[in-house]
Amino acid sequence: MVTDDAAATAGEVLPLLYQDEALVVIDKPSGLLVHRSPIDRHETRFAVQLLRDQLGRRVYPVHRLDKGTSGALAFALDRDTATALATQFAGQRVQKTYVAIVRGWPAPSGVIDHPLEAVQDAYAAVAEHGAKPSRTSFRTVATVELPVRVDRYPTSRYALVQLEPDTGRRHQLRRHLAHLSHPIIGDSTYGKGRHNRLFAERYGVRRLLLACVRLAFDHPATGQPIDVAADPGAEFALLAREFGWPGATTDAAATDRAPGLMPHPPSPSR
Repeated sequence: MVTDDAAATAGEVLPLLYQDEALVVIDKPSGLLVHRSPIDRHETRFAVQLLRDQLGRRVYPVHRLDKGTSGALAFALDRDTATALATQFAGQRVQKTYVAIVRGWPAPSGVIDHPLEAVQDAYAAVAEHGAKPSRTSFRTVATVELPVRVDRYPTSRYALVQLEPDTGRRHQLRRHLAHLSHPIIGDSTYGKGRHNRLFAERYGVRRLLLACVRLAFDHPATGQPIDVAADPGAEFALLAREFGWPGATTDAAATDRAPGLMPHPPSPSR
């Protein structure tokens, strides 16, 4: 059984995917907040704090992953680098690749072009009104049909998808996939509780099945391309074995390639 991979342990060490004198990229576990938030007042563990203690120096977050999302997360080690990296993220000059397991079988590939209203919560500095342009490219990497009735069908269908957001709206991937009627498994806000419970009870997987597996950007100091990969994690590996998806998570992390493993052709969601 796989449980949430964010265990509260003393002296916790975050996996480092890349480090130099100006920046560091960690592999953030699911269940870990990037920084303190009024939304989770009970939390005492934050990536900023853990990484600061681990490196023995101040760190500057330049983007964010949701608490439930795992994977590549970049920090600057000085203010100038933080400003330069944040500008790249804001200017949509950072290539971000995610993998997710979703309900149903999406099309082989496509673009979700659906404006999103700002999420108004404790993270929002000021209230924003009006939907903003939001685009996400996706491709379906693998599918499975389980002989389990969850909704009105006698079987239940799921897919592994690769996601590349062209914009960076709050909860964009989760909201876009829900809009497409293919919500991410483990998403308690935009997902389907019955499917989430199936994965928890049948496979012991209780996390949001969304991981950032690649960050690619230009180094703020040298201009050299930095391309950092992250493994999607033990839960994805367990499900790949259960669903007969050999090599699928590796294929999903790749870019500029034709659609990969497709055991079944897509058809209407279940």
